[in-house]
Amino acid sequence: MTLIAFCFAAIILAITPGPGLAYVVARTVAGGRKEGLASCLGTGIGGMVHVLAAALGLSVLIAQSAFAFNLVKYIGAAYLVYLGIRILMQKDAPSSVGVVSALGTRKALLEGVVVEVLNVKTAMFFLAFLPQFISPGESAVHQLVLLGSICVLLNTLVDVVAVLGAQCLLKSDAARTARTRLLRRISGGTMIGLGAVLALARREP
Repeated sequence: MTLIAFCFAAIILAITPGPGLAYVVARTVAGGRKEGLASCLGTGIGGMVHVLAAALGLSVLIAQSAFAFNLVKYIGAAYLVYLGIRILMQKDAPSSVGVVSALGTRKALLEGVVVEVLNVKTAMFFLAFLPQFISPGESAVHQLVLLGSICVLLNTLVDVVAVLGAQCLLKSDAARTARTRLLRRISGGTMIGLGAVLALARREP
């Protein structure tokens, strides 16, 4: 898989509405733009913790057993298909931003780190997604850190855009629901297609 293919998939996944996006918007509503941006930085730092953990763990797995690593890649591809199906099957729910209190930028940053570090789904996603794009014969750690950092950067940029446009996002429930539905369909279809292609692709020895 090329870096271009990876970036395309990562962008689609980054723009998919999820708990992280809802959190930074809620933080913006409660404490303003500065607090929202601080929470974005916090979730970005938390995301990098998952990236480093995934890179170290997967690199050890590669060194120990090529068979085990290929097995992880197949399981990861299946997990991506599963996530895609789950996203497509989600029903539209009334869109609401959680009620939170203002914290101040420092506490918002720290809370963002904690929220993301404790997000088990993020860890599972990196473990499933990143190995699919590893090139044999090159440093696994370096590749995993680079690819994971790209994912975190894209996710953080999307969060920042959401914070800056929070008031617009909150103006119309109908428009927001339509955008969410479209993004969900695109993301779900992309994950299913990506998982299927990766599962059927010929593995390097």
